[in-house]
Amino acid sequence: MPQLIKVGMADLNIALYPDVLTTIGLGSCVGIALYDKINKIGGLAHIMLPSSKDIKNNSNKAKFADTAIVSLLTMMLENKADKKNIVCKLAGGAQMFALKNGSGNNDILNIGVRNVAAVKKVLEELKIPIIAEDTGGNFGRTIELYTEDGGLMVKTIGHGTKII
Repeated sequence: MPQLIKVGMADLNIALYPDVLTTIGLGSCVGIALYDKINKIGGLAHIMLPSSKDIKNNSNKAKFADTAIVSLLTMMLENKADKKNIVCKLAGGAQMFALKNGSGNNDILNIGVRNVAAVKKVLEELKIPIIAEDTGGNFGRTIELYTEDGGLMVKTIGHGTKII
């Protein structure tokens, strides 16, 4: 019987087959699902901010794109994942607050877009391919990563459920 492993906000974890990883409440946050298809090892991070370098109290590595992905990859490799087999799927990065006229460059309100860009930059540096994503929009998401096949179920209110 597969175990459902919950990943909170600013949190990360890994799972071995047949377990399932899940996180709820992805608004401007980004869910990063890493998967080794040969060894059936999954990893899930729920990041809130693009960079740990912008924040003074940044001891929680899972909170930031630049540190969470590296930590998650390290955990997977320590549990017999092979980096050459790892692929990524992304969800989240929504624009949850309406931008007022003339404030289109407000980085604080544009956090979802900045989070997605930061995640993609780190993945590119680590040479981990993104094979699917469900990002942007103005709605929240809940995701589940299945270690059986790497499927990522994305549930939304008003936009249905799909597997990417």
